[in-house]
Amino acid sequence: MKKYFVPLFLSFFFNVKAQINVVPMPAYVKMGEGIFYFTKNTTISYNNYSSSLNNLHKYLNKKIKEKYGFSLKIVPQKFKNKKSNIQFSITKVEAAPTNSYNLSVSNNELEIDGFKDETIFQGIQTLLQLIEKQNNKLVIPQLTINDFPRFKYRGMHLDVGRHFYPIAYIKKYIDYLATYKYNTFHWHLTEDQGWRIEIKKYPNLTKIGSYRERTLIGRFGSNKYDSIKYGGYYSQNQIKEIVKYATERYINVIPEIEMPGHSTAALASYPFLGCTKGPYKTMDTWGVLDDVYCAGNDSTFNFLQNVLDEVLQLFPSKYIHIGGDECPKERWKKCTSCQKRMKDNNLKDEHALQSYFIQRIEKYINSKGRSIIGWDEILEGGLAPNATVMSWRGETGGIEAAKQNHDVIMTPGKPVYFDHSQTKNEDSVVIGGYNSLETVYNYEPIPKELNAAQALHVLGAQGNVWTEYMNNTNKLEYMIFPRMIALSEVLWSPKANKSWIDFERRLPTIFERLDFEKINYSKAYYDLDATVLPTENNEAVYWKLEYKNSKHKIVYKNEKENSKTIAYSQPIFISTNDSYSAWTQNESGIDLGTKTIQKFYFNKATGKKISIVNQPSKTYPGNGAFTLVNAVQNTRGTAKASEFLGFQGTDLDVTIDFGKDIEISTIKLHTLNQNRSWIYLPTEIEVSFLPYIDTTIITRHPPIVSINKQVIDNNNVQIIELNEPKTCRYLRVFAKNFGTIPIGKPGEGKQAWLFADEIEVE
Repeated sequence: MKKYFVPLFLSFFFNVKAQINVVPMPAYVKMGEGIFYFTKNTTISYNNYSSSLNNLHKYLNKKIKEKYGFSLKIVPQKFKNKKSNIQFSITKVEAAPTNSYNLSVSNNELEIDGFKDETIFQGIQTLLQLIEKQNNKLVIPQLTINDFPRFKYRGMHLDVGRHFYPIAYIKKYIDYLATYKYNTFHWHLTEDQGWRIEIKKYPNLTKIGSYRERTLIGRFGSNKYDSIKYGGYYSQNQIKEIVKYATERYINVIPEIEMPGHSTAALASYPFLGCTKGPYKTMDTWGVLDDVYCAGNDSTFNFLQNVLDEVLQLFPSKYIHIGGDECPKERWKKCTSCQKRMKDNNLKDEHALQSYFIQRIEKYINSKGRSIIGWDEILEGGLAPNATVMSWRGETGGIEAAKQNHDVIMTPGKPVYFDHSQTKNEDSVVIGGYNSLETVYNYEPIPKELNAAQALHVLGAQGNVWTEYMNNTNKLEYMIFPRMIALSEVLWSPKANKSWIDFERRLPTIFERLDFEKINYSKAYYDLDATVLPTENNEAVYWKLEYKNSKHKIVYKNEKENSKTIAYSQPIFISTNDSYSAWTQNESGIDLGTKTIQKFYFNKATGKKISIVNQPSKTYPGNGAFTLVNAVQNTRGTAKASEFLGFQGTDLDVTIDFGKDIEISTIKLHTLNQNRSWIYLPTEIEVSFLPYIDTTIITRHPPIVSINKQVIDNNNVQIIELNEPKTCRYLRVFAKNFGTIPIGKPGEGKQAWLFADEIEVE
């Protein structure tokens, strides 16, 4: 029988009374009028028996059993229940994409047609989400769905190097991916902190490299450690088991073997692999280490080729990820073997040496019929001929690679790094940054800078899960849900169909499903949006609280006075040092989301008018220049990066208008010093005391190193004590950016960041 793909000219053509709650939303949906009753007597029928379809029948039955407690009979067509039957068909559908499926529901038949087993499997995921309870009966609305993915690469990543997860949980993770129609599991298997894959030729990799003697406690830089030996690895049999499990769910597993950086665990196992020959130890903290694979010795490449030979036997994936990111060059600069390699191959610098390293590995992998993926640093020094680039430092690397006609996978830290916080109210230790659910949902993987031909090189995108601060599966789930669900719709559904408003409509049902499955997910969606604003007379500030759901209410209390809970109705007026908390409640008065707690610190500059010369980066815009005089002081560094103004390569130059002449004796500039994150202190600070706006009158202060300063919670506050008080109406504060990051430091050659979050005047 010929099938025809009918693109319904109106996507989301819903009956208002029967909107579906499927994620990702199918490409085309047309609602009918009736319902299909799903009961214990419903049958799954087949025309011609095939093992592949039988596996799909069993998969559906397993899922039904898990959720509803009963199984369906699988019968030949002639024995089907004519009142309630499900049928799958491998069918060529006229004018349809080869990766599409059709799902049609009448009052007595549910049918999924697809070109191949995989498309029917995707249809099953839709079917399972269509089942609803209505008057204690399971029903599916009558409808027609034509569906296919937007992107061919729909990925989720998991770092098991920093923290290890058992094989049973890896299977559960793969099931999560299957539910939301992901087709790629990027398995990050080697790191400085642990080698997680058995390599039979090199037993020390798991005997030594898979364990560390201790682990950092708290956030990076705390200098506190536990005393617990930590580690684990996957045997080759377990790897095969995972690959088989994923393949049965039509998910490709891409292994990542990091090189030339992030390799300390391997060096600890076999010190001959490093430039200094050791001794090395498996890393017990986070960040980037100078010790990397020696690029000058052939023994390094022999080792890696032998490792890759075993990896290739375990993973049938077309792609092998070879890392290539965050490789310091300090050891190579001092290594005679590396310098000889550069001279012998006419390599102009260590970036070219890294390119040589990657291209040599790529050539070997290509000779085995496979291709490499690398992080966007592999662009530096020249891109390997057949490499696919995974763009993580924003989209710049991906854009550059696509313009060179290389395939690209977009995975920018903002917004698809799921180790970044999804709440502005820090509820646990995270690496920093802020990627909200809405920001993830609104991500568009194809940059505007690409033309139509170049855009074809964007294979898709991926959510990344780096696990420094995820030492258990509860925390892992909390960080990925519901954001990975939002990303699934970005990758699957047509761009024209995306609607944050409609996704919000489906969120209560999504949360109900997660509750049913006992998945620990973030409720940050219910958090308030809190903003500090100037008052009309610039003498105080308002604390403005907003929330999207009009059915819920906002409440707050003064923490300093331990006041009663008050229903919020208008911005809160604040004129002195104070502390408030606020949160949302549903119609029944049940608290939702996380409490927003805010302390306010007043000084003579608080709430005043402020102008700025150089606008901050779009990545760290804060709340504009007013961020510097809003009475909010950052005490948690990049964990609350949204409270900073960030300037990359440019200077801070602002002028505060006090409205009248005031006396000034002390000026404090709150900054941040985190060189590993490319954030540096200003090299100079200039202040100007002006009776009117005239930048010719400048009081110059010496370089920052000679200025008295104090450190609060590792966040540097630069204090300028004047020899005698100054009187002025306008105060100009100029802080000079550090400039180019020195060679040998993280981000070498790039422009440094200058972070500032508050100016205090006394």
